[in-house]
Amino acid sequence: FEAPALAYSVRANKMWRGAAFLHSRRCIYNHPRHVQYPRSVIRIAGTQNCKSHHRTSTVQRASSTWNWSSDDPAKNASKPLPVSDETKQAKSQLSSEAKEILNRCADLHASIMPTNEKLRGPLAKNSDQGTSLPFVFLVGNHSSGKSSFINYILGRKVQTAGVAPTDDTFTVIAPGPKDMDQDGPALIGDPDMGFANLRQFGPTLIHHTQLKVRTEVQNSDFMLVDSPGMIDSPGSHGGMMTLTNDDKSMDRGYDFQGVVRWFADRADVVLLFFDPDKPGTTGETLSVLLHSLGGMDHKLLIVLNKADQFRKIHDFARAYGSLCWNLSKVIPRKDLPRIFTMCLPVDAAKNSKSADTTSSTNNNSGLADLYQTRDEVVAEVMKAPKRRIDNVITSLGDSVHLLLMHAAILEHTRKQYMSAVWKNRLQLCAVSTAGLTLTGLSIYSGMVPVQISGCAAALTVLSSGGVHWWNANQLGELESDLLSSEGLSKAFQLTHAREISEADEFVASVWQRIKEPLRMSLESLGLENVPAVDASDVKDMRRILEEEIPRLRRLASADHFGNVKE
Repeated sequence: FEAPALAYSVRANKMWRGAAFLHSRRCIYNHPRHVQYPRSVIRIAGTQNCKSHHRTSTVQRASSTWNWSSDDPAKNASKPLPVSDETKQAKSQLSSEAKEILNRCADLHASIMPTNEKLRGPLAKNSDQGTSLPFVFLVGNHSSGKSSFINYILGRKVQTAGVAPTDDTFTVIAPGPKDMDQDGPALIGDPDMGFANLRQFGPTLIHHTQLKVRTEVQNSDFMLVDSPGMIDSPGSHGGMMTLTNDDKSMDRGYDFQGVVRWFADRADVVLLFFDPDKPGTTGETLSVLLHSLGGMDHKLLIVLNKADQFRKIHDFARAYGSLCWNLSKVIPRKDLPRIFTMCLPVDAAKNSKSADTTSSTNNNSGLADLYQTRDEVVAEVMKAPKRRIDNVITSLGDSVHLLLMHAAILEHTRKQYMSAVWKNRLQLCAVSTAGLTLTGLSIYSGMVPVQISGCAAALTVLSSGGVHWWNANQLGELESDLLSSEGLSKAFQLTHAREISEADEFVASVWQRIKEPLRMSLESLGLENVPAVDASDVKDMRRILEEEIPRLRRLASADHFGNVKE
């Protein structure tokens, strides 16, 4: 069996973990698509319903733009990137309604930042400031086709592609009036680009970042960000990274996983590339998927690229099965997300060397499904400007949830500690007052010898000092208990008892994200210096969650019979 003929099986990929069962030539694996992607949200005059419009444009592209049964592969390779009506709409300017949504989100996000600074909350500094343009972030193994895919999207050669690692920098590719390159310090120092916060990762990263401005590209309203290809270091064992914090500086010189997380948080679409030679077996890739891309299923696309390289059916089976097996180690779900199996067009000379004339027609028909899957990935990439609106609203809600839980648990912990502080102060005051009162009465009455009165005064001082020492030790132990993992978990259980009783997994996931930052904030401040949470701030945050975000969602949602416009 020739591998390109297997491409019909790519769309229906279902497999059991660790085992592949071959059914027929047209059906190998069938894996359900788990990730649901946001709806198109930018309304432009004359736009049809986004779902039916997408289906129509896909059918038109498959039937007219590409000739699947062509005998000459060069014809497909030479044609420009197909541009659907959705893509053309994505390239048009944002409507006034979309701009209103973005501006309102920015204002609301900025309004909670003073509270975040006051309480040393979990939100990063300037997290309310986004990048100047939406962007698509590409990450994956080296030689997985990221650079080639970028060139395909742009419609011109910008990135250097090769089998060996060709680039060790994070490259921001932005549209502009003329071709121009800038180094990392210039890019990160630009106040308008929105990458200034990358300074926190140190000078090594700054010098491994660059900007490429290109004209005559097809992404006129969004950016592409390429990342260094991921490889295994000598410190990895069993396919997973085992580097310590000290080893990380020797690995790349900066926190690579942290940088990937920073870009992925702000990206509108994230593409994770794998290739047939390393289908999920690179430990750094799996570690990044586990630690840097967790919780981003709504915008993450997993791509198995270069699928046209398979020459036999069992080669594809082994590679796909290996990828699914390795992904199952880091994705704690029974159902894995959809894997987009695709390939990019190749030139006729290369095809003629790898396939004879007899199988040329079969290969082209077999590549049809791979090309169609590629077009689906391209369509998602081209929707980045429209997805920016959904992502901005989601980011606002996520930030408010994080800060609101941070404030609730911080205030509960502060009140427990301050209650003990005032109790101890009252004890000390009572002991001191009682001792001084008895001493004063004995001296005033004159019935008690002066020596006894002096002893009573000394006993009062010693008692007060002893009570103060005891209370200080008790407060220290209480503070340690409150700031321990068990103490903070108990505070979470008390402040969110209802959500826990309802088994609210979202609240549990928010808690896991703020637990460590909250502990560090409380330890750095000291419980006695923790500021009180203003009730009006909490009220404002709840109003954003309960009123503002639902209103923005209605404005951004596609037209349907169930939504109510304000």
